[in-house]
Amino acid sequence: MSPLTSPKGPQLGKSFMAKPGEVDRKWLLVDATDKVVGRLASELAMILMGKHRPTYTPHVDTGDFVVVVNCEKVRFTGKKWQQKEYTWYTGYPRLRRIKAAERLDRRPELILQEAVRRMLPKNKLGRAMLSKLKLYVGPAHPHQAQQPEPAELASAS
Repeated sequence: MSPLTSPKGPQLGKSFMAKPGEVDRKWLLVDATDKVVGRLASELAMILMGKHRPTYTPHVDTGDFVVVVNCEKVRFTGKKWQQKEYTWYTGYPRLRRIKAAERLDRRPELILQEAVRRMLPKNKLGRAMLSKLKLYVGPAHPHQAQQPEPAELASAS
């Protein structure tokens, strides 16, 4: 009797479920120069979750590490630099607001980090996935020892 048959008839193969210790993670290097924020963020979120792999398992962090350089050179379409606002609660009775252009001047890596964070699951697993995203202003990064492979994401259009 073959392994896929039983006395009751043919048996289907078992579904693969990744275990946290079995996941082989790669390091990817992405250049954000002239990339549209939302398009790049959606591809980064898919890689961080591991949905680009056939071994994707929803309850296990199967994603790769991603190093993004030149975060200050991302772009928005339309008039978002003047119109888009980031808001957050300060703990005092008011919200803080900042325009996208002002955030680009102060902390440009937060533009991409917030876009990716909002596309990940809103739980402990999502926070663990976000910690694998490394964002840097300029072309230099401290992860040379991990030998990140260059990856071309979200073609500029």
